[in-house]
Amino acid sequence: MVLQAYPEFAPPSAPADEPDDLAASSLLEAPKGQTISLHKLAPEAALHNLELTIVRRLEGFLQGDHLGLLPGPGSEPGDARVYVPGQDDVRRMDWAVTARTLVPHVRDTVADRELEIWALLDVTPSMNWGTAGVTKRDLGIAAVATLGFISQKVGDRFGGLIYRPDGVKRLEAGSGRTALYTLLGKMLEEPIVPDRAPATLSLAQAIDAMTRMQRRRGLRVVVSDFLTAGEAEIDPAVPPEWERALRRLSVKNQVLCVEVVDAAELALPDVGEILIRDPESDFSRYVNTSDPKARLLVDAAAKQQRTRVATAMRRAGVGHLQLATNRDWVEDIARFVLNYRRTATVLHTPPQGVTK
Repeated sequence: MVLQAYPEFAPPSAPADEPDDLAASSLLEAPKGQTISLHKLAPEAALHNLELTIVRRLEGFLQGDHLGLLPGPGSEPGDARVYVPGQDDVRRMDWAVTARTLVPHVRDTVADRELEIWALLDVTPSMNWGTAGVTKRDLGIAAVATLGFISQKVGDRFGGLIYRPDGVKRLEAGSGRTALYTLLGKMLEEPIVPDRAPATLSLAQAIDAMTRMQRRRGLRVVVSDFLTAGEAEIDPAVPPEWERALRRLSVKNQVLCVEVVDAAELALPDVGEILIRDPESDFSRYVNTSDPKARLLVDAAAKQQRTRVATAMRRAGVGHLQLATNRDWVEDIARFVLNYRRTATVLHTPPQGVTK
């Protein structure tokens, strides 16, 4: 179980002469391998009616087939459909069809560029934990799989980056379902990073590396728990280190952040006295989870921390999807995608002077 330390509740440190076997018995063991099989990552039958909305301008060389919310360079008229008040731009009104049917219609646009999607997967030690049968890391891979299935069309390319504490590993992009399954298999087979592995790269630096590696515009997905080792700051007014990196990434790309959490991180379970240890640092504390006051303080701090993450993503102008190990990720992503169309245009409005 991975919990961040907060100044509001700091139980006494574990005794220095505590035997290692006792400390190990108080912790969940690190996973030895994947906790989910490849064929269960994203059931295609449940996803065939979903499509991730793309509203940023794309750059490519092939002929694509993506519906856009805004007309712009490289777009051509598509099919006409009934106007939805509050969702559609009145400037896209198709007056000819409206006059014939006496019902307001708008004309969709079809982008003439293929989509290039890159996903950054965090596999640092804090992602190795999960108390609901699946680790946060494997849940993140499931999110990559699901988003890959609902965003890819003919000619689109999907590539991956794996963020380890010592560097970023690049997985080549490819087109089609076979290439996507190959990429997912490589992510599942990536070796588990041991606890307290030396870290020379932060999440902000990994996001900046993603910005530098990919020159073409497209969709960028960042999958992480967005926890920084040793950081005790939970004030939403204080921006986390990775917020500025997300801003830079979103200048020319449509960015979606997938925040992966575990149920025990949101609500501390009542399991008696346990040893909580940060897998990315030397921090460790004994906590009496049977104490209602202790649970209240830790849960309040955890809620504040998640509020800080959500606030930072809103300021950065990126999409935010939260997945939990104890929930159905396909249902959560489906609900997110269906609501995303209404908010994507405003959310991904680029800074002044930058074109879509």
